[in-house]
Amino acid sequence: MNSLPAADQLPVVVIGAGPVGLAAAAHLVERGIEPLVLEAGPSAGTAVRDWAHVRLFSPWSEITDPAAEKLLAPTGWTRPDGSAYPTGGDWAEQYLQPLADVLAGKVRYGATVAGVARAGRDRIVDSGRDEQPFTVHLASADGREERISARAVIDASGTWSTPGPMGADGLPALGERSAVGRISYRVPDLGDPAVRARYAGKRTAVVGSGASAFTALASLADLAEDAPGTHAVWILRRGVTGSTFGGGAADQLPARGALGLRAKAAVEAGHAGTATGFRTQAVERDGDRLVLVDEDGRRLEPVDEVIVLTGFRPDLTFLSEIRLGLDERLQAPTALAPLIDPNVHSCGTVYPHGVNELSHPEQGVYLVGMKSYGRAPTFLAMTGYEQVRSITAAIAGDREAAERVELTLPETGVCGGAGLFDEPDAAPNSESGGCCAAPATLQIGAGAPASTGGC
Repeated sequence: MNSLPAADQLPVVVIGAGPVGLAAAAHLVERGIEPLVLEAGPSAGTAVRDWAHVRLFSPWSEITDPAAEKLLAPTGWTRPDGSAYPTGGDWAEQYLQPLADVLAGKVRYGATVAGVARAGRDRIVDSGRDEQPFTVHLASADGREERISARAVIDASGTWSTPGPMGADGLPALGERSAVGRISYRVPDLGDPAVRARYAGKRTAVVGSGASAFTALASLADLAEDAPGTHAVWILRRGVTGSTFGGGAADQLPARGALGLRAKAAVEAGHAGTATGFRTQAVERDGDRLVLVDEDGRRLEPVDEVIVLTGFRPDLTFLSEIRLGLDERLQAPTALAPLIDPNVHSCGTVYPHGVNELSHPEQGVYLVGMKSYGRAPTFLAMTGYEQVRSITAAIAGDREAAERVELTLPETGVCGGAGLFDEPDAAPNSESGGCCAAPATLQIGAGAPASTGGC
């Protein structure tokens, strides 16, 4: 005799109390379905708080969810000025934590998910699989183990805990692990005196080509104005093209376009040099400094610090007993991957998507938010809110609403994808170094020294 409760008597477990996880809970409440949000950290938006000093390139009007606002309204909460751009700290304190507080007992902190499975079935067993609820294995902060039954699982745990390494082959470069004391995988908070002292007057390599790298370069350039000797070396695996600094004025997310222009200004002012076509293979010691070596043996001048901003990847270890359908390259849901693949998509929008694109062979489990994108970049909060609106409608049995599109995304205005640097035909301007030029150090700006080994 099966002693497990009926599926509709069980909660939907949401993993992660970040923006998309909390939005999922709000939509479930709106549908009359009990959510249980499991957050490994001590508060809402734990990952967001790690970059509290970074300003978003989306305004308040684009980072709050409608169902969440309905929950918050009776408390007297009002959305901040929709045209203002909050920091991560603002987002966490003024929106995410109040939302989690309204959800109250539906959110549990210090609850780390160690595994998800079908009750009594490992991933091999077919018999009776779909009739079994999910079992979520927890490791609490005090070391206790716990099992929770769920009718469905929405994994909104993000990718923040698994940043990409420096090595161009997707694995840590030789010597990267042993040099970890001088390597950061986060945009530094230069408003913190201790962090500021770490980079002031130092030579820092910034590895990466996205918005986080732009932010780091702009921040280091500001620091250079006050701390002589501060200099950045921007490490790019491809050449400099018209899209290297993002969409600029063409970006319909103006703050993101402006961020790229700030990074360009940092280079042109001589606060940063650019090493292009450089694919890091090794990190070597030179006394207290580090030397980056590329796959062809080219060595850059020694640096004091390295900031690695090469994207993130999903942690799938605790889903090992679940049957997921993932793209072999992006580790995103199979139906979603073609819509977001940076090897193919270089400009324009990602079509709004929902339950159809996010479903897996294992019915009732969904990866949402940043985690749904796998290794693909440029995720927007609005995309995640639309994902969970659709998924919760499907869980509630409202298929018409689940398949309805209720979101229009802004044009990104940004060209170039992570995979394009290997394709000769993808180079918008071969004279500028191109996507496949031989490794070279490109000096831009009057302040850049004429060294062949770095900037």
